[in-house]
Amino acid sequence: VVGYDLTRLLVGSEGTLALMTEATLKLTPLPEAIRTARALYRDMQSAAHAVARLMAQPITPCALEFIDGAAMDMIRGHTAADLPTHARAMLMIEVDGSEACLDAALASVRQAAAVDGLLEWREAQDQSEVDTLWATRKALSPALRKVAPKKINEDVVVPVSRIPELIAALEQLSQTHAIPIINFGHAGNGNIHVNLLLDPDAPGAWDRAHACLDEVFAKVLELGGTLSGEHGVGIEKRDFIERELDPTAIDLMRHIKQVFDPAGILNADKALPLREPPSAT
Repeated sequence: VVGYDLTRLLVGSEGTLALMTEATLKLTPLPEAIRTARALYRDMQSAAHAVARLMAQPITPCALEFIDGAAMDMIRGHTAADLPTHARAMLMIEVDGSEACLDAALASVRQAAAVDGLLEWREAQDQSEVDTLWATRKALSPALRKVAPKKINEDVVVPVSRIPELIAALEQLSQTHAIPIINFGHAGNGNIHVNLLLDPDAPGAWDRAHACLDEVFAKVLELGGTLSGEHGVGIEKRDFIERELDPTAIDLMRHIKQVFDPAGILNADKALPLREPPSAT
């Protein structure tokens, strides 16, 4: 590539540098075949270890979704899928490729998923079963809105190999702060949606939630992760990014913003920490 990769810069700028008026996309061919499976585990740690094993072996799943036991409890009334109550974590796994190679690929994935704590491995036999599995995953957000309209929803990322440590820390933080935490997400790239469920009428609920969130972010950074995956920074995480980026990096970003948007009108006050107002003299 000759010159700077401005496309990636603009795509990652959350609308703070420019407006997109046109996009030319390259499409990839649809896979010849896809196989879908679910794996149930006795606890979240077992599922987290399975994720680390799955992503360390040669066959990379095209989808790898993680759902914890609390999330499974919440969606039982919102899905036709059979979710045994003794299962406390679930992985949804898809593998794609040529029909001739898919049996061997799925066998490799199944072997990697077979950690201590695996309760059940089930492969979808038809499109109806595939649809039911994905409906289970898609039911999570609507169910959460009904159960906990007041919640803090974060989307953090850690290296896949560190997911077991993150899950263990989240379980401990839930107990320490007496706040239910529901976890699910795109485990294949280490992206976990961490949902702190609040009772806004409970004394001290918001204070405990913010203290808990502070420790969640600290743990994510300790594990070599990042504070945002899909959701971006916006306003909600704007004041936290100084924990992840050093002053030199933030100053460089401000200079780039100044070049593209000298008037400061594009998605103003988003993505970057606000400057301290000048002190009165």
